[in-house]
Amino acid sequence: MGSQYERELRQVLAGIPKGVESVIRSCNEQEKSKMRLIIKRPFLVVRAAGSGMEGSGDLLALRGDLCFPIEVKSSKKSKFYLSGRTKEQYESMIYEGERCNLMPLYAYRLKGTRGDSWRIFRVETESLSGKLRKLAPLIPAFPKTRGGKPFMDWEKGMKLNDFIALVSSQAGVDQFNLNQLKIRSSRNKTNFPSQNDGKLNFNENSKPPKQVDIFAELARRKSV
Repeated sequence: MGSQYERELRQVLAGIPKGVESVIRSCNEQEKSKMRLIIKRPFLVVRAAGSGMEGSGDLLALRGDLCFPIEVKSSKKSKFYLSGRTKEQYESMIYEGERCNLMPLYAYRLKGTRGDSWRIFRVETESLSGKLRKLAPLIPAFPKTRGGKPFMDWEKGMKLNDFIALVSSQAGVDQFNLNQLKIRSSRNKTNFPSQNDGKLNFNENSKPPKQVDIFAELARRKSV
């Protein structure tokens, strides 16, 4: 991985204004607003010396009770498949994540893309606790091939500006949860039987889909 993109991501996560503004030049206003949140809630970002210890990633981002080892990748292609060395790196990230109760991340930059060109993926581990455990369901894990092998699909990753909004405030977490619940609710409504002459047309064995009470669900999650 070239140092150019490591440096780009490092300056953003460290909340360096010049670095943030450089990355968001072609972003829309909403993306710019979210990305700038990191300036007030920056991470201490340490670059692994040389190739780094196996499983440590290229960067280590630390702030309060959050710590993310981050492996940085870039490509002109939207899909990145793991094999050989990159597969070993991924397996090492899993091992260290489990051993140290961490949430390893991959940051994938698609070259030649306007707007937010970074996507974030989570390496799945089972030993998370505290805030990391709450964040885990909100950050997409690696998708799988038909054969069950993990890979990165840029289209399915979390936008960097959304990730920053998520980790920069509780409001970001709540808003992300709210957006996800709205999507689920919208899908339920889409699947709801259409009306015909004022009557609902259910199949013989079908049942009306359960509607999602968004605010009740958020209140329940906060209380957990």
